[in-house]
Amino acid sequence: MTTKSRLNNFLKLGFLLPLLLSVGIVQGQQDAQFTQYMYNGMFYNPAFAGKEGGYRFSALHRSQWLNYTTASGQGGAPVTQLITAEGRLDSKNIGYGFSVVNDQIGAVGNLEINLKGSYHKKLNRATISFGGYVGFFSSSLNYDELNFVNPEPIPQSGRENQIALDFGAGILYDRGKYYLGLSSKHLNEPGFDFGDGAFANQLNNHSYFLFGYRVRPIGQLRIEPSLLIKTVSLNNFSYDVSVMATHQDKITGGIAYRGEESISLILGYSLLGDNSLKLGYAFDLVVGGLEAKSPTSHELMLRYVLPTVGREIERVIQRTPRFRF
Repeated sequence: MTTKSRLNNFLKLGFLLPLLLSVGIVQGQQDAQFTQYMYNGMFYNPAFAGKEGGYRFSALHRSQWLNYTTASGQGGAPVTQLITAEGRLDSKNIGYGFSVVNDQIGAVGNLEINLKGSYHKKLNRATISFGGYVGFFSSSLNYDELNFVNPEPIPQSGRENQIALDFGAGILYDRGKYYLGLSSKHLNEPGFDFGDGAFANQLNNHSYFLFGYRVRPIGQLRIEPSLLIKTVSLNNFSYDVSVMATHQDKITGGIAYRGEESISLILGYSLLGDNSLKLGYAFDLVVGGLEAKSPTSHELMLRYVLPTVGREIERVIQRTPRFRF
């Protein structure tokens, strides 16, 4: 099968599968969502930690449904920050990293901090990676921002906060031209009742399937279609599909679609002589559920790869009256 036919088959799959899944889609996801998911694999799957080698850092800010206000006139649009860092012990094929997610949705705030580890094993021309994470998930509720239609037997003011242990695992298969990843977060499904069991809110298990394809049709042009399928407790499904193009590892552009929610334009540009500093921007145009949303979302990302510093030792010829070595 030629590269062109493989790409055509992937594109058919990438656009057909979401259509099949969309029949039963329900928006029940509790995790933060990102349009530039293709550059933040470690957030979804700990097996990505240290996969590329070197030290890598990223920071992302997302303003979803910009200028959205609730029926009471108060703000409530989701605002999310993501910070990641990762490295690798090449001699042991072990990757490590951490991620911090701050997600604010109206009166509810979630803070997620995780330590991640992975092991990468070469299998002929492929690499299979296993990863896991452990951390904590903190959820807070600000009663001052709640408006009750009917009086409820809960506090009318103040803030409650709870912290719970959180862990997950994932596996990744990378064949070079394509990769497939499967992961599951919040395996222990921690609950948050804010001091009252009658109002318990459980953090459900979230699973992710990530599939990407890499092709170089001409010269320094690289095209990477990808598909992200998300499910909550294997009941509710949603998806993101995208096609990204990069020229000379410098300029990036692409489009994405989030099922029944938005279409997106993604742009990127690399700075510094070695292209180690990368800027990314995503613009989402909301096309579904506009009666309860604002029409645009924006996402700004900064990534940095610490250049590998190699130290070469020059051999100096030593001369003595008898020996030369």
